[in-house]
Amino acid sequence: MKHIWSEFKLRVNINTPIEKAYRAWATQQGLESWFLRQALITGADGNKRKASSPIEKGDSYEWYWHGYPDGIAVQGKITGANGIDRFGFTFSMGCPVSISLYRECDETIVELREHDLPADEETAIKYYMDDSKGWLFYLVNLKSVLEHGIDLRNKKLELTNVITA
Repeated sequence: MKHIWSEFKLRVNINTPIEKAYRAWATQQGLESWFLRQALITGADGNKRKASSPIEKGDSYEWYWHGYPDGIAVQGKITGANGIDRFGFTFSMGCPVSISLYRECDETIVELREHDLPADEETAIKYYMDDSKGWLFYLVNLKSVLEHGIDLRNKKLELTNVITA
């Protein structure tokens, strides 16, 4: 059986309302609470969004992480934001990431799907491995922050090669 390297899907259960999980993805303030050091969001009209304002489809972003210098950033577009339970954006190499939120067994499921990874096997495997490894940590951190208020991220620039950055 051949493995499909062009996409992956990860799920995490979180004991939190869907609305709270959605805000964690769809506001600058939310993203910075568990995922990013800085999330700069620009509306389609060219104006910067306020930290607590909902991110909308068509917005663009520039994202910075703890543990990495300012030269390491990702820029992309918000491809979907329904205000309830679906959020999407472009990520590594412009590949789409979609977030779905739903209830299962009395908990909120956050399902992340990154797809359309490059077709050539060498590049696909690299992005599959690197991106999925990073997303695993950040989904666990999202659960930790939303359930317990504990942020597991490494925030020291001088501390490198750790899974928490």
